Amino acid sequence: MREADAVLVGYGEVGTKSSEVRAKMAEQLAGNVLALLRSRGVAGDVERRWSRLLVRPADADDCEAVAEAVATLPGVAFARPVVVADARLSAICDALAELARDHAPDETFAVDSTRVGPDDAHDFANTDVKVDGGRLVEETTGASVDLDDPDRTYRVEVRGDDAFVSVSRFDGPGGLPLGTQGRVAVLLSGGIDSPVAAWRLMRRGCVPIPVYVDLGDYGGADHRARAFEVMRTLAARAPGEDVRPRVVDGSAVVDRLVADVDATRMLSLRRAMLVAAEAVARREGAHSIATGEALGQKSSQTGANLAVTDAAATLPVHRPLLTADKSDIVAEARRIGTYDDSTLPVGCERVAPSFPETSASLDAVLAAEPDGVLASAREAGERASVVDVE
Repeated sequence: MREADAVLVGYGEVGTKSSEVRAKMAEQLAGNVLALLRSRGVAGDVERRWSRLLVRPADADDCEAVAEAVATLPGVAFARPVVVADARLSAICDALAELARDHAPDETFAVDSTRVGPDDAHDFANTDVKVDGGRLVEETTGASVDLDDPDRTYRVEVRGDDAFVSVSRFDGPGGLPLGTQGRVAVLLSGGIDSPVAAWRLMRRGCVPIPVYVDLGDYGGADHRARAFEVMRTLAARAPGEDVRPRVVDGSAVVDRLVADVDATRMLSLRRAMLVAAEAVARREGAHSIATGEALGQKSSQTGANLAVTDAAATLPVHRPLLTADKSDIVAEARRIGTYDDSTLPVGCERVAPSFPETSASLDAVLAAEPDGVLASAREAGERASVVDVE
């Protein structure tokens, strides 16, 4: 079987933009792919080809692994290890036959072909590729054609002078390339929800600045370790970006709230966390804050209580999971690989009061909130340390 010699990368939504925006986003995506190669110690280059990227690893044996890794990046619709052939029917058929040499006779197959460009750009049609190429695969392998439900599909994409022939495909997350929509400070506790919220922002092109608020005795080493492990998983999808956690010492704030506030304690804690995250955001040049809150999921996340929480911040507060069902959030956490770490038991529930307020007014929260507690949270955010979790 002939091995792939490149990786063809497709992007979905980027292709719908104006030519100027599309060019900028494609360039950003190419840079992200190159950063991914470097982070993995893979030599190679990335070329822009029409509405595709062509990745050429120096070692062709890396193509399969590179395609699988590239398919994790925001903005990527798919990545396919490909054999690059001349855009001639005979060359395409030869490439198909070479790719098919390990095809078992009892495996059915189909050949799919697309061409991009003027009708007269090539002296053959898609039908010619399917018929002639399919016949050669059939002769080479003894396998049967099944156009409805084949065991293996050979894909041919003809663009300009090149034809890209492949048999495997890795689907990507789609969305926009990381770095095209600025930076967002994301409150990340390491639970199930906040990593998924961060990932959804990443899929829309935002670089997450993880903000971890250390709760002192109410959090502990296990709580921190869980959060950092989740952040490592997300960082793998953000090559070339500084997504190390910004750690805020929130121990003094939480100690004071536990001692002095009862029913509205969690609301004041959430307000303090927003204030701390806002301080980090301003220091880091982020344009907004994000959390993993979902409407009605907890007592602090009712519509009324979220409004009270937001009143503490001056930057926009994004909630990518606001209307998401918990089962959907869990399924997404499993897909992106954060679920197992997010569900480790860390025993940080002691902060919550026995009877939390579910529909607080801002006046009531302010009346119960200790003087200066938000100022302390802001100062803690300004002093946030950057921690290397490698």
